[in-house]
Amino acid sequence: MTKARFCDVPAPAAVDRRPHHVTVHGQTLSDDYAWLKAGNWQDVLKNPATLPADIRDVLERENRHVADVLADTVALQAALVAEMRARIKEDDAEPPLPDGPFAYYQRYREGGDHPILCRRPRHGGDETILLDGDSEAEGFSFFHLADHAHSPDHQWLAWAADTAGSEYHTIRLRHLASGEDRDCVPETTGSVAWLKDSSGFLYVRLDDKHRDNRVFLHRLGDDPASDTLLHEELTPGFFVSVGATQDGAFALIDIHDHETSEVRVVDSAAPLAPPRIIHPRQDGLRYDVDHHAGRFIIRTNAGDATDYKIVTAPVETPGVEHWVDLVPHQPGRLISRFAAYAGHLVWMERADAVPAIRIRAWADGEDHSIRFDEPTYALGFGAGLEFETTTLRFTYSSLSTPGETYDYDMATRARVLVKRREVPSGHAPADYAVTRLNASTADGQSVPISILRHISTPLDGSAPCLLYGYGSYGIVIPAAFRGNILSLVNRGFVFAIAHIRGGMDKGYNWYLDGKREKKPNTFTDFIAAGEALIGAGYTSAGAIVAQGGSAGGMLMGAIANMRPDLFAGIIADVPFVDVLNTMLDKDLPLTPPEWPEWGNPIESASDLAAIRAYSPYDNVKAQAYPPMLIEAGLTDPRVTYWEPAKWAARLRATMTGGGPVLLNTNMDAGHGGASGRLKQLGDDARAYAFALAAVQKAGCSSV
Repeated sequence: MTKARFCDVPAPAAVDRRPHHVTVHGQTLSDDYAWLKAGNWQDVLKNPATLPADIRDVLERENRHVADVLADTVALQAALVAEMRARIKEDDAEPPLPDGPFAYYQRYREGGDHPILCRRPRHGGDETILLDGDSEAEGFSFFHLADHAHSPDHQWLAWAADTAGSEYHTIRLRHLASGEDRDCVPETTGSVAWLKDSSGFLYVRLDDKHRDNRVFLHRLGDDPASDTLLHEELTPGFFVSVGATQDGAFALIDIHDHETSEVRVVDSAAPLAPPRIIHPRQDGLRYDVDHHAGRFIIRTNAGDATDYKIVTAPVETPGVEHWVDLVPHQPGRLISRFAAYAGHLVWMERADAVPAIRIRAWADGEDHSIRFDEPTYALGFGAGLEFETTTLRFTYSSLSTPGETYDYDMATRARVLVKRREVPSGHAPADYAVTRLNASTADGQSVPISILRHISTPLDGSAPCLLYGYGSYGIVIPAAFRGNILSLVNRGFVFAIAHIRGGMDKGYNWYLDGKREKKPNTFTDFIAAGEALIGAGYTSAGAIVAQGGSAGGMLMGAIANMRPDLFAGIIADVPFVDVLNTMLDKDLPLTPPEWPEWGNPIESASDLAAIRAYSPYDNVKAQAYPPMLIEAGLTDPRVTYWEPAKWAARLRATMTGGGPVLLNTNMDAGHGGASGRLKQLGDDARAYAFALAAVQKAGCSSV
C-alpha cells in the first residue's frame, strides 16, 4: 500500500498577538487575532490584490508551511490526481433534456474544466454550441459558470459567471442566433426567472454588504440601469431568490430565513403589476409554491405539519385560511420537494434516512412510488423544462453504484435507463460492500451511518476510516457515488457518512434537535458514530480521519476540542469555526440571516452563552490535537478567510502537543475551492495524501 508521511519541519513563525477586547452582556471576550480580519474585507472580495500586506504575509507563510510538511507526498498527490482523473469520462455529456423543438444539454471536452452548453433539434440533428465555458474562462485565475437559462422562445440565453470566487455574478444575455452578448448586469446572485413570453426576466441584485435584497425586472433591449424594482427586502435577515412555476404562468419571488418564508407571485402576463403575496410572513411558517390548473400547489409545515404536507389554494385568495390538504402530513415522512406537471404531482419523501419519489395522477388521485433495494442510496429528480409531459427524469446512485439517469413514464410506469456514469479506468460494484450501521446516543437516539469498504478490507478494527459529517441547516448528505473516495477505499480505508442531527435525514425534528441550543447534539452524534464504527470492527480509536466543510467544518472544530483522542486527523474545509465573533458582527454578509440557525448573541445573553460554550475558536484547549488540515478561500463570502486563519493561530499557540496544524488558503478562490472540475482534483488529492500521512503517523499498519 502507498506510504505517506509528514515532513518534520519547523512550524511557521507565530502569528502576532494584538489584544482586542469587547464586552457583551457583561461578558468580556478577548481575541488576540481579530486583526487578521482586513478592514477593507469588502474590497478584498472583489479584488484580492487589496488584501493588506501583513495579512497576506501570514497566509502565504502558512501556505509555504503546508507545502513543506507535505513535500514527501508530492508524488503521491500526483498519483492520486491521475487515478481520480482516470475515473472521469473527460468528454462526458448529460442526456439531452427536451423543451419544445429542442433538447438542451451540457458536455465537456477532453481536458476541459468547464461545461459547454449545447442544444440540438429535439428529434435529432446537428449540435449547436450555445456557450463554451472553457473559452469564457480564458484569462481568469478563477471562473465559475453559475446559473443559465434559455428563454421560452429559444432565442436568448441568460448566463452568469463569477470570476473571483466571491459570488458576485455578472448576468449576460446572449442572442443565440448571432452568439453576441449584451445587457450586462453586474453584482447579482446569478439566477434568473424568465417571463413566459420571453420579453424579459427577473433577477436579484446584491447590496454593498453582499446581501441578496432587491428583485428587478429586466426587459430585453433596455438599459439595465433602468430596470424596474419589483421588491426590496428591508429586513437584513432574509434571503431573496427568484424562480417560476412549472407551467410558466407565474414568476416567484421567494423570501425566507431558516425558519420563516414568504412567496410573492408575479403574473407572467402582467409583470409590472405589484407582486401578490401568497401568505404574509409568519414566524415559523414555511412554504413553497407551484401552480396547476388555476390553483396554487403549496408544500408547507402549516398546522403543525412538522415534516410537511402539500395543500392547494385558489389563485385569487391564496392565504393560509384557504389552504386545503392534498397530501396530508405523516410524522416521520419528510416531504422535501415537489413539482406539478399537467397530469401528475411528484414529490420527494424521506423516512429513516431512505429516500423515495412518489407520483400522483391528477385524474384519479392514485399514488405510487419509485424506490430501490440497497440499504442506503441517493435518489433525486429535476423538474425538467416542460409542463405538458408524462416523462420524469430521475437519478439514482449508491456508494458503490455510479450514477444512473432514468426517464420514467408517470402514466405507464415504464422506466428507461438513459445514461449510466462511465468510469473509464474500470469499476466493479461487486468489489465493494455497502452497509448501514446505527449508532446509539446517550439520549437514546439512533444515528444512521452509511458505509463503503472494499470487500477485501477486514472487519477486525485494523482499517483506518474517513468519517464525513455536516449536520446543519437541515441539509441531507446523500449516500451517493463518489468516484474520488475510491482512492482511499482501494488503499484500505473505510468510508462512512454520519447522518447526524442538524440535517433532515430522519425528518424535520432531526434538524430541530441539532440547532441553536441543541447544537451540541450534532457533535455528540458524530462522536457516537465514530464509536459505533469502532465497536463494529470497521476501525479503531485513533485511526479515524474526520472530514467536514463549512458548517461541517465547525463540526470538525468542535469534535477536535471534545475528543481529540478519537481521531488520527481532521480535515476542515472552509470551516465556520469563529461562530461567536461572526454572529456578533451584524455587518457580515450572512450574519443576520444566520441568527435563526445559531441564535443572536447581540440581543440574547442566553444565545451568547450557548454559542460560546461550543464555538470551536473559543474552546481551543491546552491539550494535544491530532494532525489538522484546514482549507480556506481568500474571497469566500460565506466563511470568511480570517475564521480558519485565526483558528490555526490559536490552535498552535494553545495546544500542548500533536499536530501538525496546516492552514492552506487558496488565494484565487472562495467557498467552493479551485474552479474547474479537473483543477478541483488537486484539492482532494491534498486531503487524501494528508489522510494517509495522518493514519501512518498514528501507527495504522494496513495502509
